[in-house]
Amino acid sequence: MATTITEGVKVSVETIYQPEYSNPMNDHFMFAYRVNIENMGNYAVRLVSRHWYIFDSNGAKREVEGEGVVGLQPVIEPGSSHEYVSGCNLKTDMGSMKGEYQMERLLDNSVFNVQIPEFYLIAPYRLN
Repeated sequence: MATTITEGVKVSVETIYQPEYSNPMNDHFMFAYRVNIENMGNYAVRLVSRHWYIFDSNGAKREVEGEGVVGLQPVIEPGSSHEYVSGCNLKTDMGSMKGEYQMERLLDNSVFNVQIPEFYLIAPYRLN
């Protein structure tokens, strides 16, 4: 599990290879990732947007930006967390992702970026 803390917001990511949705013969590898965002600060925050950097082990790079996560812009109260699951397809059986969330502190509407730690997407058979 990969974890970072930025301005009192803790982001932890866990990955799961999805063999049932993958087709290695056609260079299609599907991974799910579970993200837990915990507000360790004193003020409520809202997740406004995301910006991902996705890397395949063949050197391909992609960027994905958008509002919220899985259709939501969750408000996370102090001491609470928000968890979601999403997915990413690669053309190789190994890669990585990292990024940032843009957050808004509801107390004063200030905006800040929270780092998403780099995490690895690796088909389990590559670990042997």
